[in-house]
Amino acid sequence: EVFREGNIILVNDEGVIIQPLTHAKYSGRILKQGVQYSPPPPANDPHDLDEAALSEIFSKSERDLVATLGGKANLGSTYANAVCDLAEIAPNSAPGDVEVKLVHQALNSLLTSLANDAKGYVILASKGDQSIEQLQALANQQTDGSERDKFLAQYGDEASPTLLPSHHGKAVMEFDQLCQAVDAWRGAHDAGALARREAEKLDIASPGRGFSTEVEKLERRQAQQEKALDGFAKKIAKQQMIGHTIQNNWSHIESLLAQINESIKQNGWQETRKMAKQIPWIVSMNPADRTFVTVLPDESGEPKGAQAILQLDESVHQNAQRFFAVARKQKSKTKGATEALDATNIHLKRAKKKEVKAQESGRLSKIKRSKRLWFENHRWSMTTGGHLLVGGKDAKGNDAIVKKHLSGGDMYLHADIHGAPSCSLRASQGFELDDYRPGHIPSDIPTFKLVDKLGDERIDDDKLAEAATLALCWSRAWASGGGHGTVFAVKPAQVSKTAQTGEFVGKGAFIVRGQRQWFKDLDVKLGIGIIAVNGVPLLMSGIPELISDICPRHAILSPGIVKKDRLANRIYKNTGISTDEILAVLPGPCEIIEDRGIFTPLQSKSEEE
Repeated sequence: EVFREGNIILVNDEGVIIQPLTHAKYSGRILKQGVQYSPPPPANDPHDLDEAALSEIFSKSERDLVATLGGKANLGSTYANAVCDLAEIAPNSAPGDVEVKLVHQALNSLLTSLANDAKGYVILASKGDQSIEQLQALANQQTDGSERDKFLAQYGDEASPTLLPSHHGKAVMEFDQLCQAVDAWRGAHDAGALARREAEKLDIASPGRGFSTEVEKLERRQAQQEKALDGFAKKIAKQQMIGHTIQNNWSHIESLLAQINESIKQNGWQETRKMAKQIPWIVSMNPADRTFVTVLPDESGEPKGAQAILQLDESVHQNAQRFFAVARKQKSKTKGATEALDATNIHLKRAKKKEVKAQESGRLSKIKRSKRLWFENHRWSMTTGGHLLVGGKDAKGNDAIVKKHLSGGDMYLHADIHGAPSCSLRASQGFELDDYRPGHIPSDIPTFKLVDKLGDERIDDDKLAEAATLALCWSRAWASGGGHGTVFAVKPAQVSKTAQTGEFVGKGAFIVRGQRQWFKDLDVKLGIGIIAVNGVPLLMSGIPELISDICPRHAILSPGIVKKDRLANRIYKNTGISTDEILAVLPGPCEIIEDRGIFTPLQSKSEEE
């Protein structure tokens, strides 16, 4: 239940509550163990309210009209005030004193407007001495991008799915959809919206699409701009057509304006609106704006043409010119959109050349990430079967490994060297091959996904031996230049922070009790290869046999004299993976035994032949 403070209720097949996250008691129901679950009573749906239902609500209400509509009719304050404005009734009126029919008509008019208006609007508020006209002129000059977002951050006051009476006389920016209006206005506070809007800064595509290359981003931008230009052309043609139709039917429009104005003068808006329902030329009337929607004549003079909003206080000429002005304004936008499309085409051409060059060199697409995968904070690797192996980088990391990532069927490993990292071989958590390959991952990079439930959770001696080799390579055995070493493995229950009387266990250290499983004469040799995890290219270390088996691009290393900073720079230049990520994987000074596409470009089979 996602309302108030929120709640989660676990029920059985019969709907009886097994356990609620929070026990609660409401006027009509109780949430506690053993009680039949019943959902909260539904609120009034404004669409279902007829005159009789409104009369019943009004008769029982002790609050004023706007509060009653906002609460009992479930409209909220904004739309409750809009209904009052449309009905021309004071918001503070007593519900029992108003004409229910007028309120019902106003409510239907509002709901129809909300249903039919597919656009979105941002209402602007003037800051300082700016007039509404000046602010609207500034708004009309804005185009997509960061400058528009800054403008809306300064002047945006409200986003609405339709224009309400309260918006009359205010500057407005129109969007194709409400979502676009909200993104443009408030998107600076939402990383997802920011990425969607600022295509030039996109590093990750919108939700559901995954990571995108620069070419893909520009191609989407190109398609959007071409679609927008097509829409501009259609809108210009429509506005010009309406303007010409008004001019061509001058006498008809002039007569319609005169008759409606005369009726309002003699009978008032309410009576005129009633009579207008019988006239096929009139669709609706808006007293707040002093406008009405008319059906223009078609070629045969019948009311079957386009619809147009006409101002009662303007002449036929002024009404027609208003549509021509919109068309001219749209033409000026078209010029800017055309220039933007030309710029996108240039950037796209350059990006394609750059992408081809990067593919030939073997460099991966750069991906910016808001945060890293959790295991990247530790030493990490994969064993046969996909099991995740994590080890501490320091004393704090050792504590975290044992306290947070060692349990159940896992195994604890430690090299028989002082200061070696505590390592945990996870039984159930690890990696599985991912059938979906993101577009930015080359075909020679294996793709995996991180899972919490592996198919085979058994840890046998072969898997332990692989993990032991890595635990040794991550220790001081590498820096000392030794060729062999020893590692032991125990179950989680044998690892404790509790010392005997008189003993002290420092930070990052643990007491291991009971029988240990030893792995002796292990080779100090390591493989590194490029894989993708959850769509992110990563450099992974592992035993040489496994790395060379699963990674087409790999290298085999042994302790040496070449500093890892120099090696990291070579790997970065060849692969594009950041040096920080590379340095976290390299164990120390190395000697390169074998290289296939890590330190130098990977040669094709034809080149090798």
